[in-house]
Formats: sequence, C-alpha cells, structure tokens
Amino acid sequence: MNAGNYCDVLVIAGGGGGGSNIGGGGGAGGYRALDKFGIANGISYTVTIGSGGAVVTNGTNSVFGSITSLGGGAQMTVGGSGGGGNYNGNGASGTSGQGNAGGNGFFNGTQENVAAGGGGGSGSAGVSSSGGSVGKNGGNGTASSITGSSVSRAGGGGGGGRTGGGTGQAGGGNGGTDGTNNATAASANTGSGGGGGGGWNSGQQGKAGGSGIVILAYPQQFPPLTSIDAGLTYSYSTTSRSGFRVYQFTAGTGTVKF
Repeated sequence: MNAGNYCDVLVIAGGGGGGSNIGGGGGAGGYRALDKFGIANGISYTVTIGSGGAVVTNGTNSVFGSITSLGGGAQMTVGGSGGGGNYNGNGASGTSGQGNAGGNGFFNGTQENVAAGGGGGSGSAGVSSSGGSVGKNGGNGTASSITGSSVSRAGGGGGGGRTGGGTGQAGGGNGGTDGTNNATAASANTGSGGGGGGGWNSGQQGKAGGSGIVILAYPQQFPPLTSIDAGLTYSYSTTSRSGFRVYQFTAGTGTVKF
C-alpha cells in the first residue's frame, strides 16, 4: 500500500456482563467505524480484540492503532455503552461517540412490580422499566456493511425479570426469569452485552458479554498485508465485498503491517 491510501476500519470492544438476581443487562462494547482511514506504507499497527466481560464485569477494550473502543459496562457500570440498572438501580451512561446509556430498573416494594433495565447499545439506549415484572430489552446495535453484507453488532443485553426477561439485541444475551436459569450470554465477536439473571434472591446468575472484533477493508488494487503477528486470529476474503480485501480479527493481540 502507498502512503496516503486508505482503509475502512471497524473497531468494537467486548460487551459487558449482565447482573444477577433480577440483574441489569450488560452494555455493548464501544463501537467506532471510520471510513477511508489514512494508512501509510510500511507502518505497523497494533490490533487487540477485547474479551467479553463475565458476570457483573466490564468487557475489555479493542484497539487498532490510534483507535480505541472501550469495553462495555456491566450492570450499572459506565463503559462504551452503559450497563442496565438492576431491580432497584439506574442504568449507567455510555461513552460519547461509542455507545449509549443503560435503562433503569424498577421496584415498588412488591414482587409483582420488579424488573431490571436493558443494557445500552451502540444504536440506542437500553429500555427502562416503569412497572411490571418483565425485564426490559437492550438497546439496538448498529449495522455495518464493511464486509460486504449488512451485520448488526454491539447491542445491549436484556434485563432480568420476575416473570420474563428482556431481549438482547444484535447478538446480545437475553434476560432471565424467576425460577429458571435461562439468561443467555452474548454471541462471540458481536461486542454485545450479556443478559441479566432472573430470580428473586435466588442466586440466578447473569451471563457474559460477547467478545469484540476489528475489521479492515481496503481496495484490492493494493497488496495484502505484509505481515500479521501469530498472536492474532483472523479470516481473510477477497470475495465477500466486491473489489476489497477484508480482514476480520476475532481474537488475540499483535501487530499488522501494510
């Protein structure tokens, strides 16, 4: 590649983990998309793929060169997108330019009115509860066609509830229900948040957020990457997006060289 040429870049951090016992949904990892990012010939760039957070744990950051996306917030914790509030707490804020806030939980003193908020997503805030006993949905993810097909990623996890759980978005985990352990983890490499656990003081656990991803796409008239460190797991295609070389980095850390 020659100096001054460009690369489309998508950097998504790991999603946050959901909370337990009518827990808030995990927030999505930070989402940063840059079109025609300037790339210099012969220069190496660090690539790091953030991991999804375990229960009530933030996801970790993803990096490409100078671009850093922040890990998603766990229940009631600030992150790329903020985690949802548990049954008696408020959702946390997201990071400007990377994500949105989690939704608030609700509790009026009786088991008939208790539910947690959804985790924030890159496309919208998590849904807040204002009554009832069904956990709320996570915030929407964001669609990108950088690989040649439109895919939504970085959605919020659903909040847990007594009679039903909220729905996770863009691969985010669903919230759990009292009496069952049916909260789900977010899908790998979506950067989406994990589902909040159901239960009413019954020890039902939330689930983990999804790992992040870094995607690079540039015109095929320029040569393949000169080198990719062995510490990175990736796929490469010249057919998924017409006229482009597409690299998807799904795990690890290391450097790539143009």
